Amino acid sequence: MRSIFLLAAALILIATVNPAQVCAKGMQDDIDQAVTVFKRFQAIPEQGIPPRVLRDAKGLAFLTVIKAGFVISGRGGTGVLVARTSKGWSGPSAIGTGGAGWGLQIGAQVTEFVIVLNTNDAVKAFSKEGNVQLGAGVSVAAGPVGRSVEAGVTPVAAVYTYSRSQGLFAGISLEGTVVATRSEANEAYYGHPVHPDDILSGKIPPPKGARKLQAVLEKY
Repeated sequence: MRSIFLLAAALILIATVNPAQVCAKGMQDDIDQAVTVFKRFQAIPEQGIPPRVLRDAKGLAFLTVIKAGFVISGRGGTGVLVARTSKGWSGPSAIGTGGAGWGLQIGAQVTEFVIVLNTNDAVKAFSKEGNVQLGAGVSVAAGPVGRSVEAGVTPVAAVYTYSRSQGLFAGISLEGTVVATRSEANEAYYGHPVHPDDILSGKIPPPKGARKLQAVLEKY
């Protein structure tokens, strides 16, 4: 009975909340989470993303994914994407990923991802209002880690991917993963319909809520 009561209360609460406000707050939470994720990745230089990789990056995506299951497993995550422009880093564009499958799993796991876009073509792929499948038209590879990569680096893939789970950092391949634009979240956050290309090209000024993210990225 208690579970039924809590579920009913939650449904009533959801029904009384403006969906646009929920989307806007959710995206701000994703932006704040991106700042936290980036700081965590850089806290241990020996295992973090090499500064050279970040300085050469044309774009960066941050995703926090929750994987949970009991017999049927599923995962879903949200985050934001920014691109380098002639005036610095762009405002954030909302992205998300998800999937489901069968597996004898119990419990949940949170994994943080940083996706480095090494080429302008990779940024263009993410600028389209739709889905991007990593590895299908956009080459992807586990990103190099540590200070030893500070010398001249030639990217071996259009996209580098990194993960942090349970305190462990690593370069990881996300080939086959689908990342989608969350248009409703963008519209709610910016206050009007916006296209990812306009956000990532710098045509739309970054909102005040994105200043912390820009501050941690501005040295790269």
